[in-house]
Amino acid sequence: MTDRLTVFDTTLRDGEQAPGFSMTIDEKLRLAAQLDELGVDVIEAGFPITSDDDAEAVRRIAAAVRRPVIAALARCARGDIERAGRSLAPAARPRIHTFIATSDLHLERKLRITRDACLAAAVDAVRLARRYTDDVQFSAEDATRSEMDFLCRVIEAVIDAGATTVNLPDTVGYSTPDEIAAFFTTIRTRVSGADRITFSAHCHDDLGLAVANSIAAIQAGARQVECTINGIGERAGNASLEEIVMATHVRRDRLPVETGVVTRAICATSQLLTAVTGEPVQANKAIVGRNAFAHEAGIHQDGMLKDRRTYEIMRPEDVGVRTTMVLGKHSGRHAVQKRAEELGYTLTRFELDRAYRRMIAIADRQKHVSDAELQAIIETLQAEERAAAREVETKAAITLIDHGQAEYGYGHGV
Repeated sequence: MTDRLTVFDTTLRDGEQAPGFSMTIDEKLRLAAQLDELGVDVIEAGFPITSDDDAEAVRRIAAAVRRPVIAALARCARGDIERAGRSLAPAARPRIHTFIATSDLHLERKLRITRDACLAAAVDAVRLARRYTDDVQFSAEDATRSEMDFLCRVIEAVIDAGATTVNLPDTVGYSTPDEIAAFFTTIRTRVSGADRITFSAHCHDDLGLAVANSIAAIQAGARQVECTINGIGERAGNASLEEIVMATHVRRDRLPVETGVVTRAICATSQLLTAVTGEPVQANKAIVGRNAFAHEAGIHQDGMLKDRRTYEIMRPEDVGVRTTMVLGKHSGRHAVQKRAEELGYTLTRFELDRAYRRMIAIADRQKHVSDAELQAIIETLQAEERAAAREVETKAAITLIDHGQAEYGYGHGV
């Protein structure tokens, strides 16, 4: 049986906190509308207590975007929760997301409070949030580095207080997939009331394991995953939405969950984020990088032309792009022939060989050869062939004339 996975997008909150990714209210509204088109289940619109602009952005998104749940972040503090509640007032489906750190490192060195004070703050925050909405999410910051017995006590207490989702973040991207799987399995087994709530994973990418850890959490029973477009976020970023979603599509045999994401809108959403923030996506980024469905090596291009499944495990049109055959110094003749046909040219074997050699010569100097440059190569070759043909015709005509003159004496005077 296939379970439903809730996709919680935090691009506008955790993603926007990263240096270089801040957005205006209008830009957030544009992106929220696109996230709605993408089909995410939850949009975390901001952290209202941080600024008047953030509070206003949450309020305007809550008023304008009606289908998904709109969440606002709040510390386990009365002022935070009250402001989040006011900002979410226009929402059709509001969620308050309240959090406090539970690891001894954070309690002792950052918050400077005891475990008992942490537990009391978490319970009070969830109860207060329930006055504004029935949909309350609690996050135990730095959960994966927290002492297990204490963490389970906190989770049980917030469930009893009315939390409907419990998020267990790998806040600093410290864990490995096997640890995450054991972590979620243990908590779901030990916590009383675990069957009444949704467990959520929120993984960071400090060791490049955010997506792998999120997948491990899903396999261990988490049914909400927190992620961002292009994997943006604090430090090395968050788990990438597009990678998690497409993993569930491609490897349904290992991940028997369904999402509501409209995958064809993935690349358009990625491109909008890039346009809004001015921060490009690395070329080799999975799913949305410009090279994700591009092929230059001749062996790969030959395989792709015969059956694209040889080198593509998903259909590019499923994420809103198309396969690109890049012409470069590693390309083969088959790729040149295919691209020429797409441009409207039919080449003989002789023409193909000459066009290929000229393309390689250009690629050695500038890496890639554009369609316009290939067209110029072909047009030049064909012009040379026409000129050569005319020259042959001219020489033949001259030879014929000379032969006639010699035989009949034309042109020798009277």
